[in-house]
Amino acid sequence: MTGYLTTHVLDTARGCPAAGMTITLFRLSGGQREQLAQMQTNGDGRTDSPILPQEEFATGTYELEFDAGDYLRATSQASEDPLFLDTVPIRFGISDADAHYHVPLLLSPYGYSTYRGS
Repeated sequence: MTGYLTTHVLDTARGCPAAGMTITLFRLSGGQREQLAQMQTNGDGRTDSPILPQEEFATGTYELEFDAGDYLRATSQASEDPLFLDTVPIRFGISDADAHYHVPLLLSPYGYSTYRGS
């Protein structure tokens, strides 16, 4: 297998990468949710290494959990409680064990989007 998983977070409200956001990766199987990794974004809004490297890469169902609320509070973009967006989960499938999967998050205090990137 040569595949791997990366992610990237862009703060669309401020027009910059979302640095310092915690991201957790889970593998879902048979009703179970297994944590595989937890990382923080760097100054470019990316993790310093693939969040799921080649040696751990496998087909299946996964979930990236973005701690958007902590980031939005830290950047003074949200103060109400509860926040409109706090934890942002993105559930997706990996079907090609030899591919690069890139799952970015475009975030603002009141909305987000994602897509399969390259």
